[in-house]
Amino acid sequence: MCIAAWIWQAHPVHQLLLLLNRDEFHSRPTKAVGWWGEGSQKILGGRDVLGGGTWMGCTKDGRLAFLTNVLEPDAMPGARTRGDLPLRFLQSNKSPLEVATEVAEEADEYNGFNLILADLTTNIMVYVSNRPKGQPATIQLVPPGLHVLSNARLDSPWQKAIRLGKNFRELLREHGDDEVEVKDIVERLMTDTTKADKDRLPNTGCDPNWEHGLSSIFIEVQTDQGLYGTRSTAVLSVNYDGEASLYEKYLESGIWKDHTVNYQIE
Repeated sequence: MCIAAWIWQAHPVHQLLLLLNRDEFHSRPTKAVGWWGEGSQKILGGRDVLGGGTWMGCTKDGRLAFLTNVLEPDAMPGARTRGDLPLRFLQSNKSPLEVATEVAEEADEYNGFNLILADLTTNIMVYVSNRPKGQPATIQLVPPGLHVLSNARLDSPWQKAIRLGKNFRELLREHGDDEVEVKDIVERLMTDTTKADKDRLPNTGCDPNWEHGLSSIFIEVQTDQGLYGTRSTAVLSVNYDGEASLYEKYLESGIWKDHTVNYQIE
């Protein structure tokens, strides 16, 4: 499912500070964050081995793309893999709005998604979604500020989104004008297992027990298909001088590991 929170062009040090939990079945093959891709345009991100795509990726020329799934009861059989959506932008030389328009034209070929496309060199960030069903795809510019994206529309007031946004603001307030330490963010914000009250769950049409299991920021749910939950946490920090750092804490063979990749936006 995934949940992301970020502050965009509204912090004295960080042009962008992005936090993202990736939720997936623990049995689904995954590669940890690293550089990959063909040709000169390498992508930094994790990789879904099964589908070949990614849930979050960035490049040295300042491109960033990430997505979350929309929580809904029925998946469309034969739908195209959503993990290809970030790649369309990361592997292109088109603007966020150009790619968003292309994606919107094909939106009904995918199950529900929320997609963020950003060019950090031009300060343009775009949100694209193909939900609600039966309506034209949404394309909107993301303004500066703090935003949270869970499994509904951007900044929807789901309980875990409200909780993450509130805690993120408090942490930023504590640090003032100082740079934020990423490991502190992960431990304080992204490992939160607090679930929503059952009477405040979103009405998605899914089984209420499934909704409740997914209602925390950090997820761990046992299902008939195996363990489902948070497989990794990423923190992308980009300063105004183009200095970028992608920290990942990830689960591999039942063991939590972490690493950091630093790069310069050119």
